[in-house]
Amino acid sequence: MITLRQRLNKGIIQVYYGTGKGKTTASLGLAFRATGHGFKVHMIQFMKGEVNYGEIKASKNYPNIKITQFGRPEL
Repeated sequence: MITLRQRLNKGIIQVYYGTGKGKTTASLGLAFRATGHGFKVHMIQFMKGEVNYGEIKASKNYPNIKITQFGRPEL
């Protein structure tokens, strides 16, 4: 039987987009869940507004979560 770890050996990509709230919250929930199971996570965000995000600060405490932001000149 093939294990989940073997199936995900090459990784998985999930895309959250659209109007409204909840995209970052949903993706961070899955990111923390994945790292809890020993996976590494690289989250890419395309930002429109504020550049001082708490999730970026918090992610620095988790070495298996990397967040890269694009879309703002300040980034």
